[in-house]
Amino acid sequence: MAEVGLKKWIITFTVITASLLELIDTTIVNVAIPQIQGNLGATLEDVAWLSTGYAVANVIILPMSGWLGSRFGRKNYFLTSIIVFTLVSFLCGNATSLNELILFRIIQGLAGGGLISTAQAILIETWPREDVGIATALFGLGAVVGPTVGPTIGGYILEIADWPWIFYVNIPVGILAAYCTITFIRETPKDGQGKPVDWWGIGLLAIAVGSLQTLLEKGESEDWFSTSYIVALAVASVFGLLLFIWRETTTEFPIVNLRIMKKKSFSVGMFTSFILGFGLYGSVFIFPVFAQNLLGFTPLQTGKLFIAGGICTISMMPFIGIMLKKGVPAQFMATGGMFLFFVFCWMLSKSTLASGTGDFFWPLVIRGFGMALLFVPLTTLAMQDLTGAEIGQGSGLNNMSRQLGGSFGIAALTTLIHIRAGFHRSNLLTNINEYNPAFTQKLNGLVHNFMARGSSFVDAKLMAMKAIEGTVIKQTMLLTYNDAYWVAGLIMLFSIPLLYLQKFKKNANIVTDAH
Repeated sequence: MAEVGLKKWIITFTVITASLLELIDTTIVNVAIPQIQGNLGATLEDVAWLSTGYAVANVIILPMSGWLGSRFGRKNYFLTSIIVFTLVSFLCGNATSLNELILFRIIQGLAGGGLISTAQAILIETWPREDVGIATALFGLGAVVGPTVGPTIGGYILEIADWPWIFYVNIPVGILAAYCTITFIRETPKDGQGKPVDWWGIGLLAIAVGSLQTLLEKGESEDWFSTSYIVALAVASVFGLLLFIWRETTTEFPIVNLRIMKKKSFSVGMFTSFILGFGLYGSVFIFPVFAQNLLGFTPLQTGKLFIAGGICTISMMPFIGIMLKKGVPAQFMATGGMFLFFVFCWMLSKSTLASGTGDFFWPLVIRGFGMALLFVPLTTLAMQDLTGAEIGQGSGLNNMSRQLGGSFGIAALTTLIHIRAGFHRSNLLTNINEYNPAFTQKLNGLVHNFMARGSSFVDAKLMAMKAIEGTVIKQTMLLTYNDAYWVAGLIMLFSIPLLYLQKFKKNANIVTDAH
């Protein structure tokens, strides 16, 4: 039964607030890694497990969240997730060693996965069915804006306080969300209570998805399959997935209902959500690295660049919900979103070493509009044929697909950058020879400049060659990042035909799905 009046809006505020806790925490920690590294005396490789552990725990719990909400009651599971997330945020801030902090981040990731998926089901029950499109659009802001503004918020906090405060800020928000949950959200039946627990399914899911996520997070830094434990993770993910599929399709009470994959719109929708994750998380990852490492922007400057695009997304979301409610085909809007994302990538591929903050305003605004046109329509297309308990299960699987898409995107783009850097460097070095007039003119000019400052001819020539080497490195990385933007954009563009494999509906039953 839907809620009305002020109570409906309070519940909507509650679930959005609780979800934003988790969504912002997916990226807010990244800007604090150097400070945490110095404070706890850890290597960069070890500190990276703060993000990896959180992501792995998140992606394991997502497909299970529908079953957990059914077994323990949706309100109880949601409230427990809020309380655990808030408590562990305090423990993260008080951690005295890196191992402690990683452990608490893993627990935080498990609780966060429950926040996202359960919030969706609560929102659907709260709003009248004919108005769920607007609610979905409001809720979808977190999925797009949360990961984007995380680094910005983190940058502001680190300007005025130490790294523990990126966790402490969760505490008052968590307390407020818990109070509103207890006071306003109604109890739901425990449909799964009394049924046997699929322990084999849980174990195989943890092995399969956990191994795959860890493989994607750590593969590039470990030189992929040249490292034995990466090979072991790949084997575990493949065999774990096969056994998990066999188990879930043969047991009477599966932890994840894979039978919904028989519905074409959902199975195709999972793939388009995967592509959305690739673009959303891949672009959020690659642009800050490009801006900070190559152009010299500070983390705060980089974070501020995303604000304009975030405002565009926020402004557009309610209109997206209204258009879906009026029967505008979700395929048309998603097509526009994918095309705008391609335009964003194409514009960034034209960047130069002289590009400043003003050069990125319009590309990021276009990205903001594109993401608004993608999120809710893609969710609608994926979930349109699911009913009843299938919605909770489908939501968890769709969330997992988008999360894995983001991990694949980051891993693929990072590997592409590594490979193309060698290619572009080799090409550029062919121009470094005495038969190239442009090179000799540049070299002689630098030598004369250094000699005019008092250096000997030998020292001046050595410094000139080092300066040219620095230029080659910068040009190499610029060309490499431009390639990465092109690939991300083309993947979005070539995915458009997939949208039309899903059937059109004049009045789609819109459901929400965020991560």
